[in-house]
This record gives sequence, structure tokens and C-alpha cells, in this order.
Amino acid sequence: MKLLDNKISIVTGGSGDIGKSIVETFVKHGSYVIFTFFSSKKKAKVLEYNLKHHAESYNIDLSKNETSSKQLVEYVIHKYGKLDILVNNAGTTKDNYLIKISEKDWDYIMKINLYSIFHLTKYAIYPMIKQKKGSIINMSSIVGLIGNIGQSHYAASKAGIIGFTKSIAKEFGTRNIRCNTIAPGYISTNMSLHLKKKIQENWINKIPLKRAGSPQDIANCALFLASDLSDYITGSTLNVNGGII
Repeated sequence: MKLLDNKISIVTGGSGDIGKSIVETFVKHGSYVIFTFFSSKKKAKVLEYNLKHHAESYNIDLSKNETSSKQLVEYVIHKYGKLDILVNNAGTTKDNYLIKISEKDWDYIMKINLYSIFHLTKYAIYPMIKQKKGSIINMSSIVGLIGNIGQSHYAASKAGIIGFTKSIAKEFGTRNIRCNTIAPGYISTNMSLHLKKKIQENWINKIPLKRAGSPQDIANCALFLASDLSDYITGSTLNVNGGII
């Protein structure tokens, strides 16, 4: 059974490990996906080619002002006539201790992790209101719930996403627009693989299931929240962390 038949989706950060899994899973379940990328053009084009006529890549710098986000939504509506699902997955980190974080670094993290969600959600809401239905999924992190050494700016942005999600769920629930958050724990991605082996082992030792999560674990949750299987779920944070909290 295809859970997203005839749905039009936007997935930001679609060329990364988690984003790629979400895009592939959504396509497998019948959605046409417009996924964004910024610097990973080669990866994005390979993914677009592999998915043939079921997905397309869109280059955008989400750290810029809201105009580019508005143009993305307008492009999708003009070409496909609707927008059913928005997955705000794009994000970045630049780890450092608080006393070494510059205001420039703080702003950079906030613009990509938090401002981009504000901008895209703001414009995606309009077509969803007209359709009287929509699902918005925002990617937070376990760090947004429990904090982490060297990630005060990242944690602040991810915690902000949770509060933003709850507010959007309350504002637009009467329009049948749902907004939920996924908070991944330790996920095995190219980003996590750069960590020292001892740090990776320390993370895994804290996890009751004794393994790192996979990008597919996150994609499966995104599929659930995007589909009608979660039709009565909004304003929630789905913790996908192997039981660490």
C-alpha cells in the first residue's frame, strides 16, 4: 500500500543522508518530491536521476532572506498546483564551546536551522489553508531536548523548532494542517562518522537498544507523520533515539 499517493512534497536538505532517505521513501509511497540542496549539486543530481520522473532537485540557500523560500513555494504551486507535505530537514552544526562561539557563528546556525523553517513554513501555509489540509514535519534533535557540550547554539536552534512546531499546530489545527517534530538521537550519517571512535562508542553505550539509528529509521517516522496514519497527531515531538531518554 502506498501511503502518499498523488501527494506533492517539499523536502529540504534532500541530498544529505537523512534527507535522501526521506525523499526515496516518499517517492516509494507515491509522492512526487521537490527536494532542496545548496552545495551538494552532484549528489542531488544523482538522486534526481535515480528517481527518474518522481523527484526533482531545487538549489536554494536557506540561510538567505525569505524571498528564496517564497519563490520555492510559488514554483511548486505554479508547476504542480498544490503542496501537501513540507519536511523542514535542512540543518547544520558548527561545534564549539560557548566562549569560542562568535556572533557570526551563532547567526549562521540560527539562519539555517531555525529561520529557514520559519520562512518556508510561513509560505507553505498559504496553499495548505486553501486545500484545508497539510502536514508539516520539522527536524529537531535530541540535543534540543537535553543539550550537549559544545553545541549551545545548535541546541538552542533545535529547541526553538519544538516550540515553533507546537505553536503552528495550535494556530492552524482548525484548518486541518498538522505540524509535528522529529527529534533524532544518534544517527549513523556521514556527519556522525567524523566523530572520534571513542565518542561514537560513548553515545552508543547510552542507548538502551545499543546501536546507532539509521537514516531510514528517521524516514519511516517522516512517512508516518506525512501520511493519514497520523491524522490525529499534531504538535507532537517524536523521539527517535533508541530509548536514550
